[in-house]
Amino acid sequence: MNNLPKPKIKEGFLGQTMVVISPEQKEKAQQQPFFHNLFPDAIGYFPNAKHHSRSRKNGIKEYIFLYCLEGEGWIKINGKTINLKPNTAFIIPENTAHKYGSSLKDAWSIYWIHFSGNYAATLYKRFSTPGDEAIKIAFDESRINLLNEIIKLLENDFSDEKIELTHFKLIAFLSSLCYSNTLNNTIEDKISHSIAFMKTHLKQVLSIETLANQAFYSVSRYSELFKQKTGYSPIQFFIRLKIQKSCEYLNFTNLNIKEICKEVGFDDPYYFSRMFKKQIGLSPMQYKKTHN
Repeated sequence: MNNLPKPKIKEGFLGQTMVVISPEQKEKAQQQPFFHNLFPDAIGYFPNAKHHSRSRKNGIKEYIFLYCLEGEGWIKINGKTINLKPNTAFIIPENTAHKYGSSLKDAWSIYWIHFSGNYAATLYKRFSTPGDEAIKIAFDESRINLLNEIIKLLENDFSDEKIELTHFKLIAFLSSLCYSNTLNNTIEDKISHSIAFMKTHLKQVLSIETLANQAFYSVSRYSELFKQKTGYSPIQFFIRLKIQKSCEYLNFTNLNIKEICKEVGFDDPYYFSRMFKKQIGLSPMQYKKTHN
């Protein structure tokens, strides 16, 4: 039976939610390996938080994440004042003197998290800019849902499963912010577009020159960049995509080998079978028997 007290929940602003992990809860959580990697010590949502402010001469042991949804506020850190506006956020590093507060004219509505753990420094580094500037965040309701789910988990009994789930949801939330540019750049880069081009032309036989021209690179530069990204030469990768597609045909259709060859751009069934076995480790017929 769980006799530990529930986390402390305070009220200060109309509609506010605030959960602070008690010493007893923290002691229990420390028994879980996930806790040491990343965990919130406190989390809250302050809507229309007029006169909200904090000042800490020596900072605190946790990182502080501030996410403004509406209104405005400010953060003073390292001799600089950062303005926090709607859809911007900032992380104050551990043990760093700081002050922050809501605008008196246009009070902010913010989510905030105090977090720590082995992953905290890396997430802070990935999120922050060298110039200590507020980071713009495209509004995404799924992120708000994650924050509310973390709060709900911490408001209730502190079971092992909820400790673990809190850890994973916090990772999901912070990583969605810290690596959003990486994901966007990956989607937009020319090599990714080239791979997408390959996937829509599996019936064809594409030369390295055609692929390089499509990506607006010389053959040598295209081949270099492609291998850096994928670990394969462009033609090797294209063949792998063809073989992967042929596996789908073998699994989910009644097409024979000759028909599959036509669908994935192989003129010679024997060459297709040789490439298939090299990549999959089985002949096409052996693969079909194994998976059906």
